[in-house]
Amino acid sequence: MLGIGAAVLFFIAFLINAADLSTNHAFSSVNVMLLGLTALALHVAGIGSGWSRRR
Repeated sequence: MLGIGAAVLFFIAFLINAADLSTNHAFSSVNVMLLGLTALALHVAGIGSGWSRRR
């Protein structure tokens, strides 16, 4: 699930960068890209993957 969220954030960052939109500092393309990288790292680490192990 976080992998899909990361892909969406990367796409939003691409659109902000490609359209050369002027946004405030909180939603700049670099910050959105960093949020996407964080979500991707959490997905690779296994957090939010949807699978749970029962013992």
